[in-house]
Amino acid sequence: MANCHEQFVDFNSTITLTNDRKKKLKTSRTKLRNRVRDDFKKNHKDDIQPKFTSQGSSEMKTTINPIIRVIDEDGEEKTITKYDTDDGIYFIGDLEDRKSVQTYHNWVKDAVDGHTSIPPSDKNTCVRTLFADGHHIDQPIYFIEFENDSCPQLAHKKNGWIDSDPREFSDWFNKQAKTNEQLRRLVKYFKSWGDYQNFEDSTKKMPSGFIFTIWVANNFAANDRDDIALRDTLKNIYDSLSTKFECLRPSTPKDENVVEGYSYESYFMEKLKSFLDSAKQAINETNPKNACFKWQKHLGSRFSCSTAKDEDEGAQNFSTPAIITSNAKSA
Repeated sequence: MANCHEQFVDFNSTITLTNDRKKKLKTSRTKLRNRVRDDFKKNHKDDIQPKFTSQGSSEMKTTINPIIRVIDEDGEEKTITKYDTDDGIYFIGDLEDRKSVQTYHNWVKDAVDGHTSIPPSDKNTCVRTLFADGHHIDQPIYFIEFENDSCPQLAHKKNGWIDSDPREFSDWFNKQAKTNEQLRRLVKYFKSWGDYQNFEDSTKKMPSGFIFTIWVANNFAANDRDDIALRDTLKNIYDSLSTKFECLRPSTPKDENVVEGYSYESYFMEKLKSFLDSAKQAINETNPKNACFKWQKHLGSRFSCSTAKDEDEGAQNFSTPAIITSNAKSA
């Protein structure tokens, strides 16, 4: 069997955020927190003051460098990476003091407006601040009743106040990843696969990183080698989804089917089957270079094959000169 574990480890390094980018995210997050705090102290001093909690993939250490295609000022197409983090804004107090969903969205948007040259975007679930180098910070807004120790409620512009606890989800995942760090790597491989498919065909949409995280965690098959672990996890996910296409949230709102309404089920299952078939072929290959190319087909050029050996594993090496006998004939 061809062994591409080394190539996957290198791939993980390529798609993982650099320390420099992590610092940028942390700095941007801190500055936005200070901006929101200062604005509330000045303009809403009689209202509940905000608190903050980092959440999402950054708390699970599964953030990747996604790739997108853009057109520059000269009309030339180029590829750039975008990266982000979520920073929850929490208002803790009596229910009677809670403002409307739109009021909180407006206040946070006004607070961060002008921090960058790009106007903030007010989405259904968060206020997004974009930075010139491609990274952005999402700030979802929550309210927690002070006395009831209740579940946080997300300020959703379309659905109103809805129960949602991202910290519970992070705890659920981190508890599993604590016993095997390979799980984090596999989540990143799946997210990168989805990212590359979206890059190749922007007319259809692969599942989100949140969905991949649940599927991978629920179907994780550990192995000393990442390539075998990925193949086996792919098979487990495919078998599970072939029985019933669903993804149940493990945290509040518990058992919500987060792929309900996803309109590209057939497209995704075809992509998943193709990836699984190539994974099986790659593992059964005898030539690591050929195996690597099968993985690269689905993960893109960031999955480098430069270090993969172009020779059959286990093949006999005939590079040693033939032994010459006294009668000058080969032995």
